[in-house]
Amino acid sequence: MSSETAVVQGTQQWQQALAQHGYIAERGLAATLNIYQQLRRPLLLEGDAGVGKTQIAQTLADVLNTKLIRLQCYEGLDVNTAVYEWNYQQQLLSIQAAQSSGRELDEHSMFSDRFLLQRPLLQAIRQPQSPVLLIDEIDRSDQEFEAFLLEMLADFQITIPELGTLPAISKPYVILTSNGSREISDALRRRCLYYYVDYPAFDKELRIVQSQLPDISAQLARQLVAFVQDLRNAVLRKTPGIAETLDWASALMGQGLSSLDTDMELLSDTLICLLKTREDRDLMSEPELQRRLAKAL
Repeated sequence: MSSETAVVQGTQQWQQALAQHGYIAERGLAATLNIYQQLRRPLLLEGDAGVGKTQIAQTLADVLNTKLIRLQCYEGLDVNTAVYEWNYQQQLLSIQAAQSSGRELDEHSMFSDRFLLQRPLLQAIRQPQSPVLLIDEIDRSDQEFEAFLLEMLADFQITIPELGTLPAISKPYVILTSNGSREISDALRRRCLYYYVDYPAFDKELRIVQSQLPDISAQLARQLVAFVQDLRNAVLRKTPGIAETLDWASALMGQGLSSLDTDMELLSDTLICLLKTREDRDLMSEPELQRRLAKAL
């Protein structure tokens, strides 16, 4: 067995390895990563924004002690941004320098690695050690780009007309994330392993808060997590994720609080960490805040 595949073995070991790098993972995710490492198939992580999908990729890179290469998807994403483009400015300068010295540059010298700008997908297959390739928010890209991605993931090679086909030096660990803003094609889903990342349950979120903020009081940690868990059941435009929970916890600690049973005006001021739209802020009137606080205390 190679040292690369032997980095982590088994579901329990994955949980321990992730925890050592600050990520609290439930058994289902650890089991998924265990199979993912064995099969080396792309992994599609789906779930609402803010549940920690991107952080999984970052922590995976930390566990494997390898590089993280991220491609942020958006509508209109094209090959020049995702794969490669030529450094036209440097090519022009080289042509001008050659002309001034009386030299001639052939097409082969103009389209060489010297002038090639590697974008995330090309970078990922040209690394000496397998990196983690994060294709973030694939649902925001066009179906045309998704089709191109299918071809690339099939063979892990990229064809550049001027250079030919460049095979992978090392096969990357591929993670795709989706917030569900559009349906991912069946073809892409078939090519991937799949895991749905949900908002954490109370116990998990409490462990996350205590892990990231070890100086927080036990009482405050339990109360604020209970409040956020209840708040996620409200009809909000932007449901607070784990990052918002941690921001709120840090803000409360910065105010010197050890409990939510304190000054209502002060607590209301800190809700800027949780409520990110005007509509959601208006929803949290003083009576509504008092009602939800009573449930959390």
